[in-house]
Amino acid sequence: MAIVLLLFLFALVRSNAEEAFDVRKHLSTVSRYEVVKDITDNSFVPSNIPDQCTPIHLNLLARHGTRAPTKRRIKEMDDLAKRIEVLLQDAKEKESDLQKVPAWLWGWKSSWKGRFKGGELIREGEEELYHLAIRIRDKFPQLFNEDYHPDVYPIKATQIPRASASAVAFGMGLFSGRGNLGPGHHRAFALSSESRASDICLRFHDCCQRYKDFRKSQEPTVRKLKEPILDEITNALVQRYGLNFTRQDMSSLWFLCKEEASLLNITDQACALLTPSEVLLLEWADDVEMFILKGYGNALNYRMGVPLLEDIVQAMEQAIKAKEEERAPGSYENARLRFAHAETLVPFSCLIGLFLEGSEFEKIQKEQPLELPPKPPQRRNWRGSMVAPFAGNNMLVLYSCPTESSSKYFVQVLHNEHPVPMPVSICYPFFAKCCRFQSSQGCGNSDFCPFEVFKERIVAPHLKHDYNTLCDLKIEEPERMSLTSKLWQMLWQMFRWLFSQRSNDTQSAKEEL
Repeated sequence: MAIVLLLFLFALVRSNAEEAFDVRKHLSTVSRYEVVKDITDNSFVPSNIPDQCTPIHLNLLARHGTRAPTKRRIKEMDDLAKRIEVLLQDAKEKESDLQKVPAWLWGWKSSWKGRFKGGELIREGEEELYHLAIRIRDKFPQLFNEDYHPDVYPIKATQIPRASASAVAFGMGLFSGRGNLGPGHHRAFALSSESRASDICLRFHDCCQRYKDFRKSQEPTVRKLKEPILDEITNALVQRYGLNFTRQDMSSLWFLCKEEASLLNITDQACALLTPSEVLLLEWADDVEMFILKGYGNALNYRMGVPLLEDIVQAMEQAIKAKEEERAPGSYENARLRFAHAETLVPFSCLIGLFLEGSEFEKIQKEQPLELPPKPPQRRNWRGSMVAPFAGNNMLVLYSCPTESSSKYFVQVLHNEHPVPMPVSICYPFFAKCCRFQSSQGCGNSDFCPFEVFKERIVAPHLKHDYNTLCDLKIEEPERMSLTSKLWQMLWQMFRWLFSQRSNDTQSAKEEL
């Protein structure tokens, strides 16, 4: 009886442990917002904002909501279905133990079979942005109690349809009940976009040639980093299920797991092929790729986001000016709302120093490289499911506080709607103002920072970099001319000058005639 009881308890503990691991929280940037938005650093205690402090402006940068797989990925899933048929037939011919094969693989077809287009915002993605808007409106009623005007609530999105559709879903939530359209009392609102070829605020990665070249050069490095992980898990799957999987098969199965779990809420097929430890390794590999190609892996990744940072600071300065001038409500901007992509949200999070460990902030200020995120089971801050899930967002809220405090204006940073700490600032003698504010307000590692300190310690070090200088290959590489080339150039300029002089003389002679 005792043995039976022990076995029952063992099975119960094991079952609970398995249930505790939710694969949907470990899908890197393919994670659904509602699943991961409340995963926070429990050790961080948010600031108690004084009751006298009131929000006067909000900057939002949000990634688009959950989307369908792209056209290329849809084809990959169709190819995987054909590949699985080959593997099963091969196992039959070799008379392998077919009892090892999961039942769902027999006759499996992609859920997106027959689709020729992809990448669009799906219904769940619309709901993510719609409900996000309602929560933000409820959290900051002082900022969203004005009648709608495009100059009070400017909404900007990239020209990519899933981003602009996310902006529309957000606007419908934000202004629901504020108009006269339909049963929901919706109202029309304006949405603006820059050309994809020149949008250096929200698609700076698309306009930066140096970044494109860097990314292309780093892709082989990323592949080499991921290959050992894929090989290790591929070998484990071959042994476990008796199918001759390849590294490419493993990569496609992991993508299928992410799409099924995130978009379809299916976790008992592709994801069930993997153990929790294998999922954690694959998640880490994806997070490292994001770190190298979009995050702290190279300063260019985030410094090309300087135009966006300047735009946000400018919006806050204009809000302060409106407050100081005591302008009437409705005559100034209350919130600037932007909708873009992981390639925008990740670099911006890096620009303001989020998800750093220890002294890493000082390293990036000195343009020193950072170590890669530690491998599981070690703990790490840098996780794609937290940094940039679908509908992931940063909010910078500007507060006006009583004049008797050391600073009149403060910035609070929220990531995925939760207060997050800005980096610890080390005071140097030439940052006397910073030291003074830190001693009285404790800005270091806080989510609530004096605006002057935010500008001086977080923003200013990045503003010495110019977007065109960072991104234009011709500007960075000085023109290297041989002595002969320089001589020919001088002769050509002299010839043009002589020719122009002769033309002038001829014209003068004609005028005299």
